[in-house]
Amino acid sequence: MSLRSKSVVAAVLVCAAAMPLAPAALAERTGQIRIEVLSTRADLVSGGVALVAVDLPAGVDPSSARVHVGARDVTRDFAVRPNKRFEALVDGLKNGANVLTATARGARGARLTITSHPLGGPVFAGPQLPAWKCEPGAVDAKCDKPAAFSYLYKSTDPSKAGLQPYDPHDPTTDVASTTTDNGVTVPFIVREETDYQDRDQVVYLTLFQPGKHWSRWSPQPQFDHKLLVTHGGGCGDAHGTGTAPLNDFSGTIPETPGITESYITALGKGFGVMSTALDNNGHNCNGVLQAESLIMAKEHFIDQYGDVSYTIGTGCSGGSIAQQQVANSYPGGVYDGLIITCAYPDDFSTAAEFADYHLMRLYFEDPQKWAAGVAWTPSQWAAVEGRPDPVNAIAADELFFKSATNPSTSCAGKRTYDAKTNPRGVRCSVIDAAINIFGRQPKSEWNKQEKAAGHGFAALPLGNAGIMYGLSALEQGLITADQFIDLNAKIGGLNVDGGWQAARTLGDKPAIRAAYRSGLVNEGNNMGNVAIIDAAGPDPGAAHDYVHTWWMRDRLERELGGTGNDVLWYGPAPLVGDVNWMNDALDKMDEWLTAVGHDHSSKSLSNKVVADRPADVQNRCEYAPQVISQLSSAPTDDFCLPPTAQTRYQTPRMVAGGDEASDINACTLKPLLRYQYTNGLFTDAQWSELTKLYPNGVCNWSAPGVGQQDTVPWQTYQDAHGQVIYGGRPLGPAPTSVPLN
Repeated sequence: MSLRSKSVVAAVLVCAAAMPLAPAALAERTGQIRIEVLSTRADLVSGGVALVAVDLPAGVDPSSARVHVGARDVTRDFAVRPNKRFEALVDGLKNGANVLTATARGARGARLTITSHPLGGPVFAGPQLPAWKCEPGAVDAKCDKPAAFSYLYKSTDPSKAGLQPYDPHDPTTDVASTTTDNGVTVPFIVREETDYQDRDQVVYLTLFQPGKHWSRWSPQPQFDHKLLVTHGGGCGDAHGTGTAPLNDFSGTIPETPGITESYITALGKGFGVMSTALDNNGHNCNGVLQAESLIMAKEHFIDQYGDVSYTIGTGCSGGSIAQQQVANSYPGGVYDGLIITCAYPDDFSTAAEFADYHLMRLYFEDPQKWAAGVAWTPSQWAAVEGRPDPVNAIAADELFFKSATNPSTSCAGKRTYDAKTNPRGVRCSVIDAAINIFGRQPKSEWNKQEKAAGHGFAALPLGNAGIMYGLSALEQGLITADQFIDLNAKIGGLNVDGGWQAARTLGDKPAIRAAYRSGLVNEGNNMGNVAIIDAAGPDPGAAHDYVHTWWMRDRLERELGGTGNDVLWYGPAPLVGDVNWMNDALDKMDEWLTAVGHDHSSKSLSNKVVADRPADVQNRCEYAPQVISQLSSAPTDDFCLPPTAQTRYQTPRMVAGGDEASDINACTLKPLLRYQYTNGLFTDAQWSELTKLYPNGVCNWSAPGVGQQDTVPWQTYQDAHGQVIYGGRPLGPAPTSVPLN
């Protein structure tokens, strides 16, 4: 029996939440048995346990069925469940391929190959990070550990924010009650399961009546068969177990009396709630590993808690990143609806923006780098950066970029990389943490440290060659030609260690292609089946520009031909619009997905998501009084104020000529031709300087970027033997059962 199963049995089987997979049709009248893994793909099972349905032809007696895994008879695990399907949790699967066969009198047998992976991973994300530190009490190097269970409750005392510890053997008297979506009134007592999967922490919460039974086929009646997944903010690269996040706003707004977090509201409605430490972008800034962790955790939730009609994600900042890039790269694997705040579309188109800020700061904030006769004011810096002040660049650089791209941040203690003293050490940047995706620097590009290490470091998935920083600011007369030339001559680029170099960064073409294919630059092409509510407020947002909402909006418009699945809410509070909106968004998303679930028409799911959006789930604008007072007339836009009033500013690449989708991580080049620029903008001497700066040409923003392509859904970064596949390859269709010969 697996570690996962032991902890479940010890805890009286808990409720399981299922992916939104439609039940398999009964076997065809040809008499053919069909086998299906219900909680995940048959080739992505983890922990040695699979939820299996054997669909028998009409008229076949289930008591005549025989089911085997290899030579092992597992028939006793199967029964006709309340949903009328012949199902079981099949335990004891070995790592690797397991052939499950099913036969019955009067039916043609079938077989299905189920591939199980270790509970500690990996499943498809490829070889795991080195120097990983497990939690106390871990029983092996994969950080496996029996699940622990505890109880929490919501108090009737309004001064007690959040959930409080609860002891069933010494019950408190201030327990609130709640009536769930399905009309069941129970004490607001929550059971928390803390588990470890994929070498990191996972938490499951459900309303629970202590002392009463719960199994996946017979959950307690308060469970409404819906699931909320919470996420965390930031962008980081930890090398050890962390804590699964629950807070709506990634910790920026802590649990406070008078503000109910949406995960608590969801519990009160009867939802299950799930979170993994690896879906905390500040702990793990690797979207593929986020997807792996979430798919594994959801599989467990399905296996042990009960079926789920749909799953909603919620999160701010890095929480918006995890939701959106996982929804696009592994569509259908986790989410049906996304609740986004403090929006970013992904990690690595954002990284390109923040890299520009970093390089600009190195130039702007060091007057010794300025040429004789060249001087900059803060307002001119801001004009080049695309915003009315330079604060955003400082926040982006200091809060995120510097630490995220530094390979020497002590993630592995004494084993950490140091360019001078330990070039063979463990590298701690988020780019290195995603080396399975980006691949290694080619040998022809190795620096001294790579030669000493004997291998290339993670290749760079972005570049700034050909960018004419500040071009539109120059054309508007906000900066001079001498300033423009001096900036572009001295801004330089990044080297493989995240440090400054005089030459512009070219980026590695295979790594850039992999960034798009993996979804770490999120093109949005696979997001038509998810409903999205994006709540935001005015800048300043400490690097959380409102323009990031529009990056995603523009990409969806381009890829899907419309944005009917994407609702924008804009309000007066910076970052979030309104601190109470998360609960409102949860209610509206619940209403929206319920309508989609009740639509049994022949329309595609993406069309249902658009067509079934409730009439009251619309774009919303609420303005601070000071914003309204600045308008010369009342807003007339059918959605929102003009971009300037929304504080929808630009970014350095937009000022340089890039479009609002902002998903070109390295531009293709075109010749530098003088006639394309305003006559008299440059003197002959200045033009001569420009031709020296851009000998290979300048950005052609009207053409696709280097390696730019659609995200490829459902990629794996390991082969059948666990060896890395740099850049990934598609898993292909999920395995299905085949007839026995």
